Amino acid sequence: MIDNYGEQIKSYRIKLGLTQSQVASEMDVTPGYISNVENGRTAMSLRFLIYYAKIMGITLDELVGNLEPLYTPTALDNAIIAEISKMSTSEKEKLLETIKIWK
Repeated sequence: MIDNYGEQIKSYRIKLGLTQSQVASEMDVTPGYISNVENGRTAMSLRFLIYYAKIMGITLDELVGNLEPLYTPTALDNAIIAEISKMSTSEKEKLLETIKIWK
């Protein structure tokens, strides 16, 4: 695992336009805790990583895949599968035809 994933954690928060205080309130922690995580002074527990991913609207796979380079391919596969599962049958058929063209 990379030593400092705080920047990744911070980038998700900023993408959603949330403040440290808003995230802290949602997670029932102090804004100082969020600041410490983002600045690499504190590591989130698995429980908090799971909850953080839910707050950000991403899967833990997406979060961990972005934190752990060796896990990225699996996280990408899972993200693709999650998106495909939301598609209609006709959209899936179009996607399959597109993939066949790329090969």
